[in-house]
Amino acid sequence: MSIKFKDILVVGFALFAMFFGAGNLIFPPYLGVLAGTQWFSGFFAFLFADGGLALLGVIAMTKVEGDMPKLFTRAGKNIGVVIGTIMVLCIGPFVAIPRTSATTYEIGILPTIGDGFSPIIFSIIFFAIVLFLSIKPSKVVDIVGAVLTPALLICLAVLIIKGSVSPLGEVMDRTLIDNVFVRGISDGYQTMDAMAACIFAGIIITSIQQKGYSDKKAMTKATIMSGLVAFVGLALVYGGLAYLGATVSGTYDASVNRTDLIVDITSGILGGPGKVILAVIVGLACLTTAIGLVSSCSSYFNELSKGKLKYEINVAIVCVFSAFVSNFGVEQIIAIAGPLLGMVYPAVVVYIILGLFNNKISNNNIFRISIWVALILGILFSLSGVPGLTNIEALQNLTNSMNSWPGGQFGFFWIVPVIIAGIIGKFIPNKAKAI
Repeated sequence: MSIKFKDILVVGFALFAMFFGAGNLIFPPYLGVLAGTQWFSGFFAFLFADGGLALLGVIAMTKVEGDMPKLFTRAGKNIGVVIGTIMVLCIGPFVAIPRTSATTYEIGILPTIGDGFSPIIFSIIFFAIVLFLSIKPSKVVDIVGAVLTPALLICLAVLIIKGSVSPLGEVMDRTLIDNVFVRGISDGYQTMDAMAACIFAGIIITSIQQKGYSDKKAMTKATIMSGLVAFVGLALVYGGLAYLGATVSGTYDASVNRTDLIVDITSGILGGPGKVILAVIVGLACLTTAIGLVSSCSSYFNELSKGKLKYEINVAIVCVFSAFVSNFGVEQIIAIAGPLLGMVYPAVVVYIILGLFNNKISNNNIFRISIWVALILGILFSLSGVPGLTNIEALQNLTNSMNSWPGGQFGFFWIVPVIIAGIIGKFIPNKAKAI
């Protein structure tokens, strides 16, 4: 079956826009400020932990035709449901969805209208729009990919090209952090796109099937090609934003607020109209991501409850709760997200890696033991950063020890233990049939 370029472009644009939200806009410039002349190293690490893992996540989900629970329950039904639910809540109403509204308010509304416009009123308006555009899941991809994304890309291109041709300053030959690569990995985690890929893939695959790609081989190829379009888009935008941050590394230090930084950069590059253009960029970026996340989260709980929790009701609940959380502000939401993401991210990445070989792994014990080891190590490592536990010497010593493990200097302390766990699992007999 032939694959139409237009279909790939529309779906790929939609996936890009779903991924490119609040964190994707505010983290790269700040990373550029911190990294100075090492901005490319930080950008590369960020891209790997964000777009790279997200692309692998999309590919892994094609192995189970977008059915995330089918993959996650290979490690056991209970742990699969628990990790899947925590993951969906993180990229949903607990962190990522509220952050879209908070970022839009702080970057788009405050600089242009001022603080006279209530953040509570804004959050209500924002999520009313999201609810309206998310209530029909079959329309989500076309609305985002064909209409909203091109407008977003044009605005981003204007900002990045102008800032590259006429930089605001010289890139400083210094760094404000010890390990730029590790910081890039950490910030890439904060975008939560690897997690989002696991549930976005379901929407993308459904959209591709509705466009007539019923053959599994054609559907898989079209999905992967769409994922590559999204990855290339993310790479170009992240590289541009990180460079813009590096050009003002002599003006700002680590204390600068992330949202203030992108506002100042845009105003410096584009002058007076810059704030308006930035408001359009952040509004489109956050709106498209919020639509994708609300739709995906609502579909997940609908499927998990076997239809008892209706999609439309889930959309309303997610939007109302997210509106409430968004009023805590961007920095507070980021602070809350860090330890929680660190606990589950290793397990999610292991799911994605094993999912790439899902059809070739017949022994579920490889999944079970690997996921349990990744989850336990993630929890132990992240506990040292939880307020109230930072002074516990045993936890700090354990964290320091993990950093010295192979891969630990890059944030992948769990790799070797998980590989060993997978090998052990392979030799434990398993009577269950491969999924």
